[in-house]
Amino acid sequence: MIEIKHVSKNYDKTQALINVSLDLPSGRIIGLLGPNGSGKTTMIKILNGLLRDFQGEVLIDGQPIGAHSKSLISYLPDVNYFANWMNGEMAVRLFKDMYEDFDEPRFRELMGKLKLDTKQSMKKMSKGMKERFQLALTMSRRAKIYILDEPIGGVDPAARELILNTILDNYAPESLVLISTHLIADIENIFDTVIFLKEGEVVLFDDVEKVREKEGKSIDELFREVFRC
Repeated sequence: MIEIKHVSKNYDKTQALINVSLDLPSGRIIGLLGPNGSGKTTMIKILNGLLRDFQGEVLIDGQPIGAHSKSLISYLPDVNYFANWMNGEMAVRLFKDMYEDFDEPRFRELMGKLKLDTKQSMKKMSKGMKERFQLALTMSRRAKIYILDEPIGGVDPAARELILNTILDNYAPESLVLISTHLIADIENIFDTVIFLKEGEVVLFDDVEKVREKEGKSIDELFREVFRC
């Protein structure tokens, strides 16, 4: 579904990605893991068409990044992107206008499960509430690819299980889900495959069960070993 071929990206003299090649198939939940500065955000921005100035080639569903790829990808950034004067109903109208695959009944159901009110303004929502709200919008699209950047980063441990269940219950089995996170121990059990990025290079790309069997460690334990300061 996603083909990344010899992709490199520089910011002045800093190399964010170095000759990255990956083939990401449908029907998998893939963890994109690495410390700050490893290149995760750069890769996510490239896949979403937010960065165009890079070397190499990226194909999504066999086509270059553009209108087609954007119609397939449902993206959850790690920042709040709605204005404080907006409320949930305004955001729903915006998503309905922008995305043909937005499923409003699914969204309404998710809002109930996440205990959120669409009539509440963004200004009155806590950081965790805003993140749950944006997750509900993202997972209410019937997309072929979901790219989730730190979906559990801003919520308390009690809410993490609810968010993970929301992700698992609302994507089609044939979809590709790419999740970037620092909270590996909390989420690694849902991964089928993991990618370790270190200083812009792929140092691991394999099935989770194969990694655990080979290394005799959890993904979190291996991550701490590979990226030990």
